[in-house]
Amino acid sequence: MTTFVALLRAVNVGASGKLPMRELQAMCEAAGFSEVRTFIASGNVVFRSGKSEAEIKAALEACLKAFAGKPVGVLVRTAAELAAVLKGNPFPEAAPNRTVAIFLNKRPPTTALAEITGQAGEEVRLGKREVYVHYRDGIGKSKLRIPAVADGTARNMNTIAKLTALAG
Repeated sequence: MTTFVALLRAVNVGASGKLPMRELQAMCEAAGFSEVRTFIASGNVVFRSGKSEAEIKAALEACLKAFAGKPVGVLVRTAAELAAVLKGNPFPEAAPNRTVAIFLNKRPPTTALAEITGQAGEEVRLGKREVYVHYRDGIGKSKLRIPAVADGTARNMNTIAKLTALAG
């Protein structure tokens, strides 16, 4: 059994995508995952499973589509992979609440940085299956657009640290 972290896209953001964390926990348990724990109401769940990343992703996406009536993207990492994302943060001195990793299902394309628009002080670096962004002036005022991360989901370094601790 491996410890995994699943990160859901566009959950409990704005008026759409409402998903009570108890429902998410129940879905994970029904899918056969064990030791299921959620963290904050933005679609973060830690659990143990003997399934592969692809099997976990498919199972969760099917459950979420049945619940929400529309596709909900899921990105999955092992506990070790999530810890590596935290350790690999290229902006360790930056405020953790202004630094995010945008998780992707595959390696970002080599053209990702060249395709960025609206950059005005944000620092961007490519990772293995994530893109790191330091929003020096905060994310709320940023006009940064990164086309390569359209199907990704972002978590700040505080959340990643907490999920890493929960995943052990």
